[in-house]
Amino acid sequence: MASKLPTVAIIGRANAGKSSLFNRLVKSQQAVVAREAGTTRDNVLGKVSYKNNGRDAQFWLVDTAGLKNPEDEFEASIQEQIEEAADAADVILVVVDSTQHVGDEERSVAKKALKSKKPVLLVANKADLRASLPDDEFKRLGIKDIIRTSAEHNSGISELLDAVAAIIPPVSEKDADDILRIALIGRPNVGKSNLFNRLAGKQQAVVANIAGTTRDVNRVQVRYNQRTLELLDTAGVRRQGKQEVGIEKFSVLRTLAAIEESDICFLLMDVNELNTALDQRLAGIIAEAGKGLVIVVSKWDSVEGKDAYTRDALAPKISYNFKFTPWAPLIFTSSVTGQNVTKLFDLATDIDARRKQETKTRVLNDLLQKATAKHPPAGLKNSHPKLRYMVQTDTAPPWFVIYGSNLKFVHWSYKRYLEKLLRETYDYSGTPVKFSFRDEKQIKENRQRMAEGKEPINKSKAV
Repeated sequence: MASKLPTVAIIGRANAGKSSLFNRLVKSQQAVVAREAGTTRDNVLGKVSYKNNGRDAQFWLVDTAGLKNPEDEFEASIQEQIEEAADAADVILVVVDSTQHVGDEERSVAKKALKSKKPVLLVANKADLRASLPDDEFKRLGIKDIIRTSAEHNSGISELLDAVAAIIPPVSEKDADDILRIALIGRPNVGKSNLFNRLAGKQQAVVANIAGTTRDVNRVQVRYNQRTLELLDTAGVRRQGKQEVGIEKFSVLRTLAAIEESDICFLLMDVNELNTALDQRLAGIIAEAGKGLVIVVSKWDSVEGKDAYTRDALAPKISYNFKFTPWAPLIFTSSVTGQNVTKLFDLATDIDARRKQETKTRVLNDLLQKATAKHPPAGLKNSHPKLRYMVQTDTAPPWFVIYGSNLKFVHWSYKRYLEKLLRETYDYSGTPVKFSFRDEKQIKENRQRMAEGKEPINKSKAV
């Protein structure tokens, strides 16, 4: 079942504290699962997750702090960011510096935000400072809801999150179906649209040699071996320093939304420009999101003088740079000649089947017992982890929960060891595998807390 998270955009003039607010909302919740690939700083895009009135609330948070232009370009830049925010976001946060009197720039931002017809909250930041002005100063902007915050001192953040939770739409869930959704991800001009058209069997996407031609998510459904596959062609993701003002930031948002909606991602790399840091970042985002991954080397037809050994020489170099996703298949393709294009469908359907396979608890426990007998987990002098049993709790991606005691001492390398054994026993190629560790002592304590009417403490370790 695919889902789409609501989106909240932060806008406002420079130096109002947008970046500080973004960092506080995201990092204080310790819920960053994805950021815009290749950014030179952390405050661009993140996923916020928190509890509100007993329910889990999540949304994408977009920071437009990079939109800083000369004064004579202010109006144009604000217009563009508001239009894009209105198009891509569900809620708009207008951030003002509460120590500064309302000026033309603030009025322009507020007017255009309200004109978007999206829910708008006014965030009066830096409210901890003595020079902070009263709310009456900002009521003239016409935004009904005013929330005072201090991003630096974490003041008003909970109130802001509660206000956002009250107006964002619930996470939309698509009805379960048998459609396999495949997103084509990559930097601009790596051949995504060409491959999309080849796979679709028709000229579905606009193809051009100008980076950024595909602004939105283009999609088409095809039938393959009695299965419906939906292809999602996304805008290219490039380093922040090379992004256009406004529009590219929201194209990135749509790309990440496509990753979230998809089951499997084809990460395309131009054979003439391999192993960039951005490609690795995108692979990490896809893996963290729990999606299937195929690394696709495109434009294989453009390699001059290649022979039977050229691929064998390149493959180890590529695999080395993606050693954090050793389970991802690598394939060389050409949209011009059609080489290996159809094989992509076969790979996708095979990976989808592996992502959905379930393993009986008895079999998993036999594997766990053999693993711990061969290589017991290390710990402290008197606090060695005890791994008692393992169950599979979810599929797509496969998710395993290990119960025991002193599990906080389980080193990340031991998780790698367990994952390796699991992959050697079962074929999980093409998909990440998730683990959680739940301490039996904590479970017992939480049962007691709940019996006493208290909130349980969640310290489960997920890796």
